[in-house]
Amino acid sequence: MNLNDLFLMREIDPRRVIVLRHRPQEPQLRKVLPWLAIEKPEVFNAYQRIQKPKLEKAIKQMSGSGYVASFIGHQPGKALFVGLYSICGARPVKREEYWKIPENEELKAFGMEGFSTEDPRETILWLELELTDFCASWKGRLIIEWPPPEVSWWRRAHKNTIPIFAISEESLLVPPMPDWNSLILAWKELEILPSLWRVVLSQWRGIYYLFDVSIGKGYVGSAYGEENLYGRWLSYAQSGHGGNKLLKRLDPNNFRFSILQRVSPDMSAEEIIRLESAWKERLHTKYPYGLNDN
Repeated sequence: MNLNDLFLMREIDPRRVIVLRHRPQEPQLRKVLPWLAIEKPEVFNAYQRIQKPKLEKAIKQMSGSGYVASFIGHQPGKALFVGLYSICGARPVKREEYWKIPENEELKAFGMEGFSTEDPRETILWLELELTDFCASWKGRLIIEWPPPEVSWWRRAHKNTIPIFAISEESLLVPPMPDWNSLILAWKELEILPSLWRVVLSQWRGIYYLFDVSIGKGYVGSAYGEENLYGRWLSYAQSGHGGNKLLKRLDPNNFRFSILQRVSPDMSAEEIIRLESAWKERLHTKYPYGLNDN
């Protein structure tokens, strides 16, 4: 069976479908785009709502009767289904207007170039794409084989044979959480962590390490309160500094978070604080060598 068979089963004409295989060039955005598809679908949709002139024109021509089938590059020659979007219209936007859209500001934090100053166009089309219920239960589970060459990342459905490779039991958009001692997260990633990762982190108590890559200094903290590590890190995601005086002076976009030590869930707060102090001494994170002010 191929992708066009699925369209025909739902009385969708493949001639009215453009298939996209997203694989951002920006490394950080490439990492988090599958997370956004799950946790912030409106931000994921914003990512695909502007296109290069040729594709922009092709999508606009289908306005009111066409579809965008959206996939994310999974493995070489494979792609994961995100959703089928109706093409409802398009409107021109200027660069200043484009960057005032909140979703685009979020994407920019992950390195997206978007409507850059290098783009010679005075306006671009902001595509109105509305998610349908087509194969919604297969989001992240339907895997297709992408016809070569891979660099051709958009195709007209009726001109291509796109085999269905497999349907996974679980969504593959979110990879398994790394082992705790190899987990490293950027600040902006904290607020879009996959829900399964959040559950795990909310069960763990421990000592964590915050490192500022711009100045080469670190901060040691402990987590043992409500929602444990996730709750503590969420406070950084929301404030940028977690209430720490020295961190308030810094740009949180340079912060990287990792776990130094996990502890028993019934360890007392006093014992965890003692361990935290020991790590501060070993890593020399007290001011002026580090970012701990006590």
